[in-house]
Amino acid sequence: MSSKVICYTDGACKGNPGPGGWGVLLTYGDKSKEIYGGEAITTNNRMELMAAIRALETLTRPCEICLVTDSVYLSKGISEWLPNWIRRGWKTAGNEPVKNADLWQRLNGARTRHRIEWQWVKGHAGHPGNERADVLANRGVSEVLAAQRGAGG
Repeated sequence: MSSKVICYTDGACKGNPGPGGWGVLLTYGDKSKEIYGGEAITTNNRMELMAAIRALETLTRPCEICLVTDSVYLSKGISEWLPNWIRRGWKTAGNEPVKNADLWQRLNGARTRHRIEWQWVKGHAGHPGNERADVLANRGVSEVLAAQRGAGG
């Protein structure tokens, strides 16, 4: 059995902003768990962040993790930009407020109890875990759209 939890994450949005979804495939050895959700009005970047947050928050104890994302925004944000945003009080190099700071702060908190290797993969390139996370994210979008139709939206 593998000693590392693999988290495949993805976000999706129909319109940007528009209805969006996030999806996560968690694997540990021969076990797997799928989670997904969505929001009525959001952006793709917010859904990419939410997927990573929900992956980390779902784990009930500290873990060694490989978090796989196809989002350059998430990958660069966590590995390059985040330390400077924190140092500057959640301001960019241009002294503007960081976009999606609420989710970046939540992600920063969620990551502290785990040991995480962040891995970027090219999206829609046939990577099985990434493709499954994409399906789940789009399921999240579909459920949001169905709920809107059901509510007359």
